[in-house]
Amino acid sequence: MTGRETTEPDRERVMDISIVRWSAERGDERVERFLRRPAISAEAEAVAREALAEIREQGDAAVARQVKKYDGVILPPAQFAVTAEERKEALAAVEPEFKRQAAETLRRVTQFAQAGLRKDWTVPTPKGGVVGEQFVPLARVGCYIPAGAAPLASTALMTVPLARVADVREIVACSPAGPGGKLDPCLLFCLDLAGATEIYKIGGIQAIGAMAYGTNTIRKVQKIVGPGGPYVTAAKRLVYGEVDLDMIAGPSEIAVLADDSAPADFVAADLLSQAEHGTGHEKVLLVTPSHLLAEAVRDELGRQVALLSRRAAVEKVLTDGALLVVVDHLDAGMDLVNQFAPEHLEILTQEPRRWIRKVRTAGAVFGGVWTPESAGDFAAGPSHVLPTGGTAAIFSGLSADSFRRRSSIISLTRADLYDLLPVIEAFGRVERLDAHARSARIRFETGWTPVLKR
Repeated sequence: MTGRETTEPDRERVMDISIVRWSAERGDERVERFLRRPAISAEAEAVAREALAEIREQGDAAVARQVKKYDGVILPPAQFAVTAEERKEALAAVEPEFKRQAAETLRRVTQFAQAGLRKDWTVPTPKGGVVGEQFVPLARVGCYIPAGAAPLASTALMTVPLARVADVREIVACSPAGPGGKLDPCLLFCLDLAGATEIYKIGGIQAIGAMAYGTNTIRKVQKIVGPGGPYVTAAKRLVYGEVDLDMIAGPSEIAVLADDSAPADFVAADLLSQAEHGTGHEKVLLVTPSHLLAEAVRDELGRQVALLSRRAAVEKVLTDGALLVVVDHLDAGMDLVNQFAPEHLEILTQEPRRWIRKVRTAGAVFGGVWTPESAGDFAAGPSHVLPTGGTAAIFSGLSADSFRRRSSIISLTRADLYDLLPVIEAFGRVERLDAHARSARIRFETGWTPVLKR
């Protein structure tokens, strides 16, 4: 707790959360505004654009200057990298109990990643050839680990192990240093446990720029993954094309679809779990056909927020980024949730698995009262790096396959190509690409036959 007394004015301010009735026919402007949240902050993008230009032109010098400006840490380029000694210090500083639990998360994440890894495959063509796909790991990737409001040690275990499962050889991790110029010991321990091959004590826009463009100290990566606040998210989008990206993974958000069987205190606690991340841009949404539940959840939010250590940050989200919506029935609620396309969706209904099948746009789905979103954040197995800002409608969450390239494979026989020749010539004529057609036809005009080696 913060030690500040809960006063009636405070309570009234927190309790002033909108309860809105909504249907597809009636609509509601407050709901429409909530759905239209921007995936990228225009203000953050302007700042990121300027900072990235400096990094591209000046390299390490710009990175060091921005570390001092944004993180308040004097860190010359020679001290960007975490040393072997710092890794040993973190190992000694972390409590054994946390080490055990981190190892359990690593085990579950690795097992899930291995199970989901796509396999190379081929199918035969009609005349003896094959077509298929093969998957090749990227050579060098960058994982961003937030540590502004708090060190997200769990993100180390939700990113780096997936790259290892994909067989990436060089895994770079960047996270902002604390006031002493060092990383949090638990976060550093998790990065070391997960298998990061290089760890740098830089965060924010400067970390994204350094990994995307490369500097004398930090070599360029092929892909950047990991969540971040508005500035990191904006920077990631601006460097797309220099590197590949995972998705838009910005400030956290949660939607809960619940019927009158859901305990109001559970619902409120789950909403607060995502409101506490601290950027002030988080979004929390309850959708229910029960007005009584919506009112009870509003009361619970007011009661429970007073118990939280990050009360001020949570109150800002509840004031600016929370909405409780009452719908006519659960089908209408699911329609609204799919329009919202949340990063996290909890389904707290009597038959959650029935409703899971109707989800079309969500980063991760949590079914039933025994599946709080926090289980996914810390332990269940799937990565908690998920699309935000409505982009769950077009992106998927991070997986081991995110760290691999897919190549299609085509290997035809003479008979296969002969079958395809009319198709190739037809499209060559229509698209006026006669060289395309000729490259196939010439194989049957020259009388060439393969030389068989003895």
